[in-house]
Amino acid sequence: MRPEADDPEYAGRYRLESRLGSGGMGVVHLARSASGRRLAVKVVHAEYAVDPEFRARFRQEVAAARRVSGAFTASVVDADPDSERPWMATVFIPGPTLAHQVKRNGPLEPGELRRLAAGLAEALRDIHRAGVVHRDLKPSNVLLADDGPKVIDFGISRPYDSELRTETGKLIGTPPFMAPEQFQRPREVGPAADVFALASLLVFAATGRGPFESDSPYIVAYQVVHDDPDLTGVPDDLVPLIRDCLAKEPAERPTPDVLMARLSRPVPAGEAATTPAPAPVRVPMTAQPVPEPSSTSRRGLRKQWIAAAVVAIVALTASGTWLLSEEIDKFDESDRSQQSQPHAAGSSWQPWETVVPDGGAAQAGEVRAGFCTYGDGALYCAARGVHAARVEVTGGKVAWRRAAVTSLPGRGAPSAPHVSGGLVHALSPDKRELSALDPRTGEPRWTRDVSAYGGRIFYAGDTVLLVGAGGTVTAVDGATNKERWSHGLPDGIKPVFSFYGNGPAYAVAPAPDGRRTRVVAVDPVTGRTLWDWSGMGNLSTVGTGPEDAVFFTEYDAEQRATSVVRYEPGGAREVRVPLPTRLQVTSSVSQGDQVYLLSADGGLTAVGTEQGGGSRQWGRLWRLETSVSNASQLVAADNNRLYFSAADGRLLAVDSGEGSLLGQTGPRPGRAAGGLVDMVPSPVVAEGKVFGTAPDGTVFAVDGLDPAGWR
Repeated sequence: MRPEADDPEYAGRYRLESRLGSGGMGVVHLARSASGRRLAVKVVHAEYAVDPEFRARFRQEVAAARRVSGAFTASVVDADPDSERPWMATVFIPGPTLAHQVKRNGPLEPGELRRLAAGLAEALRDIHRAGVVHRDLKPSNVLLADDGPKVIDFGISRPYDSELRTETGKLIGTPPFMAPEQFQRPREVGPAADVFALASLLVFAATGRGPFESDSPYIVAYQVVHDDPDLTGVPDDLVPLIRDCLAKEPAERPTPDVLMARLSRPVPAGEAATTPAPAPVRVPMTAQPVPEPSSTSRRGLRKQWIAAAVVAIVALTASGTWLLSEEIDKFDESDRSQQSQPHAAGSSWQPWETVVPDGGAAQAGEVRAGFCTYGDGALYCAARGVHAARVEVTGGKVAWRRAAVTSLPGRGAPSAPHVSGGLVHALSPDKRELSALDPRTGEPRWTRDVSAYGGRIFYAGDTVLLVGAGGTVTAVDGATNKERWSHGLPDGIKPVFSFYGNGPAYAVAPAPDGRRTRVVAVDPVTGRTLWDWSGMGNLSTVGTGPEDAVFFTEYDAEQRATSVVRYEPGGAREVRVPLPTRLQVTSSVSQGDQVYLLSADGGLTAVGTEQGGGSRQWGRLWRLETSVSNASQLVAADNNRLYFSAADGRLLAVDSGEGSLLGQTGPRPGRAAGGLVDMVPSPVVAEGKVFGTAPDGTVFAVDGLDPAGWR
């Protein structure tokens, strides 16, 4: 079958003649109008045409392209973003892209390079005057036409006044041509980002490489934020101008008008590239000032730049999404204020922060973050070198700290303590010994050898469930260490247990071929089977809801979520809600009739499972782009809130009904150098407060009712 076999023959009234190219969002075809004019028609891929988010993005692309149609872009002739296969037709511009030209013929000559710079400066001036920021200016998005360069592909552009929800907080673009603020403050990206990209593009045109170069896009992202550009090979007369455009601070970059003025002196053909250029003049970017950081101090600004290598980097490409969480080894802890932030009037409680690890520098790649739980009016945390510690919820004082006896193997994360039977249960770092500690003093009440269970230890209220290698389950009283029962489950299944607040423990065992999943509800105190169900597909529990419902996500062979399943054991009722697109889910939680899925691309999706009676609470309800790819488990709270943590130590709050970001704290990245954070600690919600933990070892508390005021 030829590649074009699935392509439509027409887009609207335009017959599609041949393919010009293909990208992540759609295919561009050559077509002709009724008068014979050649057109470039972009048609959205069929699999994305059914996704409301992609349709919304395509509508924005069409709107942006129409706003900027002129001498320096491909003018829009026609479009139908609401068609079964959305499409847009623009004037066809003959000529190669800059990327193709440099790859085929090598770097541009100095005179060509200067003309390209002037032409693109003019193009950006017109684009910005139309109120649009391109955000993805790169060599493949510049066409070299006979009458000068043309800027194309406004697929991720954004009008200054855009409030499109799917764009909120998303880190999107191509790392070698992205400005520092695109990695850190994506919602605040202004025209100055396009000027930075222009300079990177000119370096590419002059040398065949970018000013920040690496095989890894993540290392490039770090270089963009922290390193000086490599301008070797750039004509000397353009170096000062390009260096000014590559300023780390957006306000220090010149505007397109200033660029045009500095490029206005013609360079005669054959003039040496070393001819000195006029002295550079720094002029602030005035078309769209970037808002000031929340802290006006230089230390606060420095923290924001450092955090760029910590946040999850999302670079959409035709083949997928790049994801990584980098950590920095030069974070200056003295820059972080330890002072409490103001709290709502009428309350004596103040936000606080403390450190659970008892000193000592973290080693490269080492997990320093604390993993905490709540019980008996306090937080109980485990961290590097700390078996367990009690942290008072008022003031954050560490009441006691018990050192870990064994070392933490590899880069694995410690296990959060559990409060069971009125005692604090702490698992040793090597997973071989379980200790029950007095919550007031930290002294051990009993210990148990659990080396035979290989870490298969689950908590169901005041019962500890230990699963042997053969599937035998032994239940232990969390208060006394006495055995309550011990036996296998139906048909000898080898389960993983889940427990949600009260009620049964759910033993889940997918079949080896992934076609069905056995779910057995067990009374954790008596061991009695309450119900037994076999559901289609490879299922994983999410949570519980009304009518004793249990929620699951279904996964395909590539571990992508394909649907949400609701099962009500009372009437053996099953509801299966297909997802519009398959998701690489990293975290999930239920609240009421809804299920919330956080995926590896940073998208947070709400799925309704209540069907019938004209209810609109079925299917996908909303999707929010969070910019967080490496995140903790989602935590749902009674006040219609979702909370989760990012790998850089940020704590985020989302309105679960509206799908809007309510607030987030600043990053607390820590010292661990390089690599992914294996496991991000979940926040803890209790007593109207939210307690977060961060890679730098900090445990902190904020007011759960005022996310907008978090710092």
